[in-house]
Amino acid sequence: MDDMTDAVEADRVRSAGPESAGAASRPTTMRAILTLTVNPALDVSTSVDRVTSDQKLRCGPTRLDPGGGGVNVARVVQRLGGQALAVYAAGGPTGEAYRRLIDAERVPSVVVPISGSTRESFTVDETSTGKQYRFVLQGPELSEVEWRTCLAHTAASIPMGGYVVASGSLPPGVPDDFYARVARLARERDARCLVDASGPALAAALAEGVFMVKPSRRELGEHVGATLDSDESQVDAASALVAEGSAEFVALSLGAAGAVLASKAGIIRLPVPRVKVRSTVGAGDSFLGAFVLRLAQGHDAQAAFRAAVAAGSATAMTPATELCHRDDVERLEAELAALAG
Repeated sequence: MDDMTDAVEADRVRSAGPESAGAASRPTTMRAILTLTVNPALDVSTSVDRVTSDQKLRCGPTRLDPGGGGVNVARVVQRLGGQALAVYAAGGPTGEAYRRLIDAERVPSVVVPISGSTRESFTVDETSTGKQYRFVLQGPELSEVEWRTCLAHTAASIPMGGYVVASGSLPPGVPDDFYARVARLARERDARCLVDASGPALAAALAEGVFMVKPSRRELGEHVGATLDSDESQVDAASALVAEGSAEFVALSLGAAGAVLASKAGIIRLPVPRVKVRSTVGAGDSFLGAFVLRLAQGHDAQAAFRAAVAAGSATAMTPATELCHRDDVERLEAELAALAG
């Protein structure tokens, strides 16, 4: 492991941007955060008057962002005044462009080289109707050597007693229990593992046992084999995961209906703040980023949950693939705290 640790240290890009002013300033000490993204995406977003077939569509300005679950979480943590180390796999010309974007944002990172080319995702806003079209590509196939190298880099980087966020889809070639393996590695370092996944990857992580999962209503419904149409069914499904020891916290996002946080302490419900929604891309990642940051800063779960809902809503206020802004998050966070009395 010493050679691998040396390699990881050689690949790190450590930097910290200037800390903006705000109510939730970075504390002098906080638990470290690591994020993992094995299937990142170069997010390409643009706009067009109307999406039609069989003709050239003249688009508006193009925006490029380094997307993908764990990387977005790390970017949000940094925007909110914290810092997270982002471990991600990247390859090919797209991967090189992706890496430059990460470096430009000065997010500390460990890059795991792969032979395939990092995928792209396309978001197109139809200006005449306000509709948004999202095209998410599959991603390159990872060899066993490559995904095991991702695990090795993760193992070498997990902060003792800190937080590990494993988030996003698994690319072809990566086993369904990949996040479950990450959870085991985190446990060995007395770290808390948060997983944002769906399908077999989510099921395997829950079978292993994790600190937190953040499914949507659809994802949780698919896991338990029910539609979860009622408030009672949603709470029961989330609470059952806690009761059986699959997760200490289950954060269930319900879109415009708000969010539910289940734990052994009970159920917390929060509404979505009233904001003008422009794009929900990255809202879930922003939710998770704010949640883990507030916990790492020493806040309780209720405060972390408020920050999470605020960050998700703040990201929904931004266009295309842009993420939340700190002043918006802190304003919405204060509004939610006032509602709680």
